[in-house]
Order: sequence, then structure tokens, then C-alpha cells
Amino acid sequence: MASSSSGPTPFTPALLAGALAGTTVDLSLYPIDTLKTRLQSSAGFYPSGGFRGVYAGVGSAIVGSAPGAAFFFVTYEEVKSRLRLLREDEMGNGSTSESGGGKGWIEPVEHMIAASVGEVAACAVRVPTEVVKQRAQAAQYPSSMAALRFILAQRGDIGTLGVWREMYRGWSITILREVPFTAIQFPLWEGMKAWRRRLHGRSQTSATESGIFGSIAGAVAAGLTTPLDVLKTRMMLAKERQAAMSLFVQIWRESGPKAFIAGLGPRVMWISAGGAVFLGTYQWALNAITGIT
Repeated sequence: MASSSSGPTPFTPALLAGALAGTTVDLSLYPIDTLKTRLQSSAGFYPSGGFRGVYAGVGSAIVGSAPGAAFFFVTYEEVKSRLRLLREDEMGNGSTSESGGGKGWIEPVEHMIAASVGEVAACAVRVPTEVVKQRAQAAQYPSSMAALRFILAQRGDIGTLGVWREMYRGWSITILREVPFTAIQFPLWEGMKAWRRRLHGRSQTSATESGIFGSIAGAVAAGLTTPLDVLKTRMMLAKERQAAMSLFVQIWRESGPKAFIAGLGPRVMWISAGGAVFLGTYQWALNAITGIT
């Protein structure tokens, strides 16, 4: 019997569904991500490759998509489940915000916390693959393998720690971008799913519903966090390491405030479509797996 979509999700279904969702969305929407990266590059759109080779760097995305998304959903579902149990212990079983009792603001806060912790876990995989991928996308190297080899070849000059820091360049700004993004997207997504379940008096959410709500939530979150995305892209593409605040001031002085909305259209379009594919696929796989188990 399928588990309730409002109840706790077991480890294995979250792991498998997350891996499938991450791989599906990254491969299907990769060209839009490439165009967004080139629009945000300091070198400019056409010098960074324009419309040519939109699958440049896809190798690193293939390697990082499944484990990154799996890390996120396993962590998200576990933290969400634990916070829910704590709330129910304090408020009394059955007094959940979804059924109309309790304090309605508590559950969205739980989703914000769970999504934020999940993003930190996912970034352990996502940041290195993003560094390699975006350098290939911006035509700094012919492929993701070439970009990776160049970074690893610097070991003799900067040491193992230096290579590690290079692979995780932009870690801080990525966290600063992803945490606000998920703190907006996932409470919206979960809230719309809960509203739909209440409206129809059922415990399950369909893949189509999840995809539609994921698209809406993703578009809102993407638009609001575009300035942080621009800063993250510039930091990862820079030839030398630079502090986030220093880079922010430099971009503001050289290009003005408009630079911080570069790639807004492709980013909103990509993440809106991505939210539909990502969260729709996740819900479909989750429903299928829990329906079997």
C-alpha cells in the first residue's frame, strides 16, 4: 500500500526517487542552463560560446546529478520527518497544521529548515561538479574532463589543499544562493500540495500536481535569487579566487545593478521547467516505489 504523501518518506524511496529526478532534470534542461551561464559570464555571451555547443560540460552534470539530488532528498525527508514528530509530540498527535489544527506557520518553517539542511548536504557533491561544468559551458575548456584535468594539474603548484579549495570555489556563495532558494521553493511546493489534498479530501499527491506546483514555486524562487546566482557564476568562472563581497563591489562598479539580473529570463524559464520535471519526477518515482513496497 502506498505511503501517505503527507507522512514520513523512507530512506530508500527518497534515495532512488531523488537520484532519478536529479538525472532527468539536469539532462533534459541542460542547454538552457548553458545559455544562462554564458549570459552571466564576464566575458560576454558570444565570446563564451553563444548558441554553440550547448551540451559542453554535460559529463560533469551526469556524474553529479544523481548523488547530489539523492543527498538532498534523503536529508530533506529525514529532517522534515524528525521535525514533524517533535511538533506532534509537543502539540499532541493529530493536531497537525494540515488537518487544520495547531499553528499553521510551524509546518512551513519545518520545510524551510529541512530544505536548507538538505541543500548543504547536496552541495558537497554539487559545487565541484558546478565548477567543472560551468568552465566548460563558458568555453574556457573544450570539455568537463579538460577542465577537471587542468584543476588537478595544479597540485604541484598549489598542493592538495589548494586543489580541494579550487574544486570547492564558490562554496559559500552557492550555499548563500541555494539556502534562500529552497527556503522559498519547498514551503511553497509543500503548501500547494497540502492545499490540493485538503481540497479533494485525499492523502496522495499525483506526479502531475507535484510538477505544476514545483514549476510555480521554482519560478518564484528563481526570480528572487537571481542576483545571488550571478555572483556565484562570476566567482566560479574567475581566473583567480576572490571574496564574494569584493566581487560584488567590482561587478556593481563595472557593470551596474543590471548585471545582477543577467540571465533572469533563462534562469526563471529553466528552473520553472526544471521544477516541473524535478518535483514531478520525484513524486512519480516516490508514488511508484512506495506503491510497490
